[in-house]
Amino acid sequence: MNANRSLLFTALAALPLAVASATAQAQSYEMVIATQLPEDMSNNEIYPALVHFKNLVEARTDGDLEVTIFGGGQLGSEVENGSEVQGGRTLQSTIMSAGAMSSFYGDYQAVTAPFLFTSWRQAWTFFDSEWFADFMSGSVDAASMRYLGTFDDGGGFVAFTNNVRLIETLEDLEGLNIRTEENPAHVAIMRSLGASATPLPWGELITALETGLADGQFNAPVLNTTFNFDAVTDYTTLTGHVYNSAPWVVSESWYQSLPETHQQAVISSAREAIQLSHGMSGALATASWVESCERFESCYLMPDAERERMAEIARPAWQEWIVNDFGMDEARMQGLLDEVERVGQQLAEDDLRIYGQ
Repeated sequence: MNANRSLLFTALAALPLAVASATAQAQSYEMVIATQLPEDMSNNEIYPALVHFKNLVEARTDGDLEVTIFGGGQLGSEVENGSEVQGGRTLQSTIMSAGAMSSFYGDYQAVTAPFLFTSWRQAWTFFDSEWFADFMSGSVDAASMRYLGTFDDGGGFVAFTNNVRLIETLEDLEGLNIRTEENPAHVAIMRSLGASATPLPWGELITALETGLADGQFNAPVLNTTFNFDAVTDYTTLTGHVYNSAPWVVSESWYQSLPETHQQAVISSAREAIQLSHGMSGALATASWVESCERFESCYLMPDAERERMAEIARPAWQEWIVNDFGMDEARMQGLLDEVERVGQQLAEDDLRIYGQ
């Protein structure tokens, strides 16, 4: 009996060590993701997609790769997060705006082209393509970051809001002072369309509109309603002249440290998370535009003919800027524009071939 008790006590004493060992095995790897978007499952498309990614990765690795998400800018600014991801020690992944990504991988600035896309489907097909993945592969050498995919930033297509007049034509932009992101591409686009541009950080935007430092601004409708721009501007026009995107990257050094099974789990789960975000992005943007028309004094959906008229002016000005001032290779820039156009044409042809004949 005493011998049995001795064996029992020995086994119990060893139990905590066994549990600790099992726990350690269950969390051999950690992936910390930072985003500026709030930890909310209903007001943006990125956080819910990241939650889905977390669930998929942890299930597919049997808990061996633990994913932790920090939203709302808890871990710093976009650029600070990007710098941390390059090292891959405390932060392994982040989502950045186009401007922030361009500071690490300059070629991403090409997707700031005005009137680049005519539909969400064209944008999603392009960003999800092998062609664009190859275009982004240079981020590994340039910044030690591996590209996982592209989210819409606030729904993609943007709408003007301003407190002077309703923008219905190109001429209505003449003389307006528009706040832009601190992105020279946006400044070049506004100036080409006859407006002046005031680059300001996000935190100064509301004050600039309240004090008259800026007459207006542009953001996706979901941001215009979420941040109550109707309280400081009266008019909104959905032009879609810029498509805001948010690339998702992961530390290359950290990725290479993973076993192949875990690498597969990260890549496959990221691709599914991106797909999940697409539908939510479109739904949120559509609902927010309807809400904009209820909350702003006047709203206007710019027709394709006027958008094309604006594009014919803005595109050449942007191309001159990105080649001569920004320094991007002209052939590489033109290659991206050509591929976007090809994707749009292919989608239209396939639709008619499959469903229209």
